[in-house]
Amino acid sequence: MLQKEIHQYLETFFTENDCLIEDNGPGHLTIQLTIDMDKELMNRPFYWTYLEKTGGIPNPMKITFITDQEKTPEHLKGEIIHFGAPRLHQIFNATKKLSAYIRLYEIPSKADSTRQIPLHPWLMLNIKLSYRCDRKKDLIKSIGLNLINGSLFEDFYEKVEAIQLQPTIPDYCFTISPIIKPISGLKRIENHLSNEVTREEHHWADEAIKRWSEDLQLLDHFYEDHSEKPETYEVEKEALKDQYEPVVHMEIINGGLYYLATHPYSN
Repeated sequence: MLQKEIHQYLETFFTENDCLIEDNGPGHLTIQLTIDMDKELMNRPFYWTYLEKTGGIPNPMKITFITDQEKTPEHLKGEIIHFGAPRLHQIFNATKKLSAYIRLYEIPSKADSTRQIPLHPWLMLNIKLSYRCDRKKDLIKSIGLNLINGSLFEDFYEKVEAIQLQPTIPDYCFTISPIIKPISGLKRIENHLSNEVTREEHHWADEAIKRWSEDLQLLDHFYEDHSEKPETYEVEKEALKDQYEPVVHMEIINGGLYYLATHPYSN
């Protein structure tokens, strides 16, 4: 996930959760949190408990995120945020909690507002792929699946950002019933990503297995004078497996149904 994508993600997240973005520079964001978002992110339970008991005036915090240090004025202080930052993963978890599932409808153009417009169903999933061994790399995939014809596309969220959407079906519109059920669509997307991962060349995994083998040899050498291996040997051997064994983990961040009149990949 690039720093530009992180900046866009934060901008969308806080806007959708009714937080005021007071300053939106090329490498930073200053955000006035709402009460709910302060409670969700800022870990101040005693403050909010005391305030609620005393009837005090709430004062949610303001926070500045630095998404690109090179583009941020030197005098500006803030929290540096990148893909591995705990704060970003906290926001990912908040996204899952607050908007794990959405349903949105495209708003037709004024030129189309006097005729009946069919809206086609799309299933969208934002998924995190984690490549894990003694090192770790995470990727975010946004997949869109047309629930009529089964066509599947990546970078779906980026495409639908340009489309005007609302949570209720607009006037003069009707939805087309999906041929592919959402639960089946979810399986198709999971299978697509599994096949994609399988086709990749996993040099990182080969290198991890090599490091694992080298450390196993050292462990065996350390215990070579023992005619019967003690329990500590098995514990250390298992610890090496936990450290080095290559694993690809797939996690759904959030998703939803989009009913669209426009094909998001038509341009």
